[in-house]
Amino acid sequence: MKQTENHNTVSDTVLVTAGTGKIGSRIMKRLAERGVNARAGSRSARPAFDWNDRSTWDAALDNVSSVYLAYLPDLVVPGAQAAISEFVKLARTKGVQRAVLLSGRGEEEGYACEEIVRTSGMESTIVRASWFMQNFTEGDFLPMILEGVIAVPARDIPEPFVDVNDIADVVVAALTEDGHEGELYEVTGPRSMTFSEIASEISGATDRTIPFVRISRQQFAHVLTAAGAPAIISWLMDYLFGTVLDGRNAKVGDGVQRALGRNPADFRDFAKRAVDRGTWNEAVQDEVA
Repeated sequence: MKQTENHNTVSDTVLVTAGTGKIGSRIMKRLAERGVNARAGSRSARPAFDWNDRSTWDAALDNVSSVYLAYLPDLVVPGAQAAISEFVKLARTKGVQRAVLLSGRGEEEGYACEEIVRTSGMESTIVRASWFMQNFTEGDFLPMILEGVIAVPARDIPEPFVDVNDIADVVVAALTEDGHEGELYEVTGPRSMTFSEIASEISGATDRTIPFVRISRQQFAHVLTAAGAPAIISWLMDYLFGTVLDGRNAKVGDGVQRALGRNPADFRDFAKRAVDRGTWNEAVQDEVA
């Protein structure tokens, strides 16, 4: 048991918000492997947790000592800063001692949320991530690969895509080990790649031709709407392609190396793993048929 400054007694439970998502589910698995008591913060969990329903926050924070903060869908959306501010105040009141925030590179709104966490009075670590490699296997770009073309409104600007497994490893280290307090980890892959280069890598890994086609932001919005994407996701994707993907994040970061003492995963290795798992097999079968 630990004793906090305000004398609330808390256990060593870790709350993992977005606990069923790309990163959260991996964090939960790693914490379990370490024997750490973790609680998934999601609407389907018991107790439930929903960023949009403040009445769920209190129970989710019961007996929690550390928290991983991943605001959905992103810290840039309207209302995120207010939610982070309120949640951090409640967490501090409930006796939470350590917080790790997932932020985004080049997002000014995210930087404001980082400051809220840094000045909260809790031990804090900021994990500022580039775009995820897993968007091509578990996210919005997977259907494009299965259909045989990557069509997005991206200019010829590189981004150092990061493997979310590396993000999860950094977060778990910050949650469970000493020495990460006050750190800002810019987590990226080892090289910056344009979408055209990504398409070439995937083509080589799958032994198929999967071209990159640049479309307009309006065309992309139409594609997302036709696919049933919520309006906030369409807005977010337009923001990311229209604002953040302008070269500001092209430089490779060293967060994985500083936090873990090893190099981050390369996209080529990520693509090979995806092929080995059969993630893109449907596209291959379609082509053969």
